[in-house]
Formats: sequence, C-alpha cells, structure tokens
Amino acid sequence: MNEIADGFSQAFWLVVTFDPELVGIAARSLYVTISAVIVATIIAVPLGSWISIRRFRLRRIVVAILNGLMGLPPVVVGLVVYLLLSHAGPFGVLGLLYTPTAMIIAQVIIITPIIASISHQAIRDLWAEYHDLLISLNTSPVQRIKTLVWDARRSLITAILAGFGRAIGEVGAIMIVGGNIDQLTRVLTTAIALETAKGNFALAIALGMILIALAFAVNLAIHWISGTERGSRW
Repeated sequence: MNEIADGFSQAFWLVVTFDPELVGIAARSLYVTISAVIVATIIAVPLGSWISIRRFRLRRIVVAILNGLMGLPPVVVGLVVYLLLSHAGPFGVLGLLYTPTAMIIAQVIIITPIIASISHQAIRDLWAEYHDLLISLNTSPVQRIKTLVWDARRSLITAILAGFGRAIGEVGAIMIVGGNIDQLTRVLTTAIALETAKGNFALAIALGMILIALAFAVNLAIHWISGTERGSRW
C-alpha cells in the first residue's frame, strides 16, 4: 500500500511540476502512438471497406486471416521488424533501427489488422442494408465506400480508438526495435518496464498512472470532438 501511495504522490508531483523528462517521455509516447494510428487508419479503413463491398474467390480466407492477425504477438512483430531494419536486413541501409520511426512501423503492423477487422464488420452490416440502393443509383466503388464510411463513422471511431488503446500500451515490439534509449526512443511503457526492473516501483506506478490518464484523455477528447454520444438517450 505504501508503494501505491508513493506512486500517487510521485505522479502528482511529476505532473504539477511539469518534470522535463516526464514531458519528453509522454510527448514521445503520444507522437509514436498517434502517428501509428494515423498511418494504420489510412491503410485499414479503405482495406476493410473494400473487402466488405467486393466479392472475390478467396474473400472468406482473407477475412479469416485478417481476423487472425488481430492476435498477432507483438514480440514477433518486433523481431520481424528488427530483422528487416538491422544492418544485415534488406532495409538496414535506411538506418531506422532504434529510432521512433521503427517503433511507428512496428505499431502500424500490430494495429492495422485490428482497425481493418472492426471496420470490415461495421461496413459489411451497412453494405447489406444499402446494397440495393447504392447499386440502383449506379454508384462507383469509390462512391460506395465514401458513403458507407461516412454512415459508419461512429463505429470506425471505435475501431480507431481500439487501435490507439492497443498501441499506447505496447511495450514488447517497441522495446525490441526502439531499444529504450533515453531522450530518443524511451516512451512511457518502456520507462515503466525499466523502472520496474530497477525496483523503483513507486516511480513505475506513477508512470503507469500517467499513461492511463493520457489514454483516457485522448479517448475523451476524440469522443467529444466527434460527438459520438451526442443526442443519445439513456
């Protein structure tokens, strides 16, 4: 109980004093996570929508693979990205290993299937409802996707938030490809792992509380901006 109380105390003190190291770590966490979510959304939403409205031979297999990738082990993703970006790998010449960019790449691979799968389910249900109408209007595939995405925007926001929650709490993959380098690739999750390994449990708890607070703040901000619950009734 003393460690938890100390954690609360340290978290409060770090926040109210705007500790420079904490601000840097928190800002880096948000930068990596939000960048990964934006890239993953750009890939996943059109992909999930396209799979929903198109009929092709291996569609069921593709959907099954996409759903299966939602449980992709982060450490395996980290290992694959590490091998690709290492000096002996095909992309080693780019020098991206142990940089925030490598961390973003790993997170994009992890969360893209999550956003795409949830998007596919949301769009598929709307497509079943609007199929005849959109076909009768002689709309193009792009117009159909735009219409369905707009009508499913609230469900898609939920998909994006699911990806955000998965990314901001990630530690295994980004530890492997980022290296937890101070003032370069250290984020809240890797800092928590480091402080726990050092036995500094109070500071680890404080960082964990700040991580949870950031996750809640971003989720609430997105809900408020998008108005996903506006006009709803209890």
